[in-house]
Amino acid sequence: MEIDLSDQTVLVTGASRGIGAAIARRLGQSGARVAVHYGKGQESAEAVAKEIGNGSRAFGADLASGAECESLWKAVESHYGVVHALVNNAGIAIASPMTATTDEWLADWNLTLAVNLTAAGLLCRAALEHFQKRQGGRIINIASRAAFRGDLPDYLAYAASKGGMVALTRSIARGFGKKGIRAFLLAPGFIRTEMAQAFIDEYGENYVAGDIALERLTEPEDLAPMVAFLLSGLADHATGSTIDLNAGSYVR
Repeated sequence: MEIDLSDQTVLVTGASRGIGAAIARRLGQSGARVAVHYGKGQESAEAVAKEIGNGSRAFGADLASGAECESLWKAVESHYGVVHALVNNAGIAIASPMTATTDEWLADWNLTLAVNLTAAGLLCRAALEHFQKRQGGRIINIASRAAFRGDLPDYLAYAASKGGMVALTRSIARGFGKKGIRAFLLAPGFIRTEMAQAFIDEYGENYVAGDIALERLTEPEDLAPMVAFLLSGLADHATGSTIDLNAGSYVR
């Protein structure tokens, strides 16, 4: 099956590396123009955009700032005129032990929710306004199996933020479907990325790999084709659905 996204402009957050970069590249291979968002990795994001081509471009924003989230959408909208889809991929996972002081723990909690959930909500809000003026659009939010099965005690904020993305996505799907807007949720398990390396270093490769049913850890490239498929319109009647991509480590 060939997927042609040559008529689409897609904003992918956290696309300078890891999962986001893999998604951006896959969308580019299908012909999409990708707004490659980055937080700190400008050089990497620009390299990804150049590799994709198709008029793709890098856009920087600190997603911990509500004002910068708003500015990011406006910059992408201003540059391309029409945006057809939003992929909220950017996220952080901070190890925050229960032994931390209340101020330390709360700072980690607030930062995690700001980047993982509030930023996604703000960008969804901007996208919904834009899509309604143009008879539709698609949103894909990258959550986690942690939203459903929970996570380790040091990652309570991460699990809570991803759980919030589930409700956000389902509410959008139910509330805006008749306006031509589709919303989907991907729930990956552990993925071999630079962000995940600290977890591997602490708990060990065997701890992570022992939880899955397949022969290898999931790679960013294992998620990317599903994003392209959902943006193709071939699965629009799955709006509101959660698609698990966790190598069988959590089966619902």
